[in-house]
Amino acid sequence: MAGDQTPIVLSWPDVAKTVDTIAGQVRDYGLPDVLVGVLRGGLVPAVLLSHQLGVRELRAVEVVHTLDDSVNADKSGTPQVVNPATLGDLTGMDVLLVDDIAGSGDTLVCTVGLLHAAGAKRVRSAVLTVNRANWHRRQRPADVVTYLGHQVDSWVIFPWEASA
Repeated sequence: MAGDQTPIVLSWPDVAKTVDTIAGQVRDYGLPDVLVGVLRGGLVPAVLLSHQLGVRELRAVEVVHTLDDSVNADKSGTPQVVNPATLGDLTGMDVLLVDDIAGSGDTLVCTVGLLHAAGAKRVRSAVLTVNRANWHRRQRPADVVTYLGHQVDSWVIFPWEASA
């Protein structure tokens, strides 16, 4: 059970290495027109990736699924979209959706739908970490996430988060 696991604490060098790896994979399949970071945690790797890739077009969207910032926090039944207008018009664009972590995969799937609704012609996703302890989809994480840093079986604390 995910609640019984000791959290994994990642360092800035851990994140930098993962972002470098993902950036290399993205380059292999072509640079996107725009990166979209999922607020809050996904915005940090989105900014790092935008610098690594040289892609200046960066947007953010707030899709909330975790109810608070505590370790092993409860989740809402479905992801809640806050102000999807922040995406703007994505008509005809190649979009890279970025988040720090995927647990159930619900936020990712919901946000991909928003990007298509905003007109994106191609949507790829990049996630630093998947917490398999919370993954409930039939598909494996690698079948849902285009560029996946690594997979763990526990809660993850990123360096930009309060650890206490």
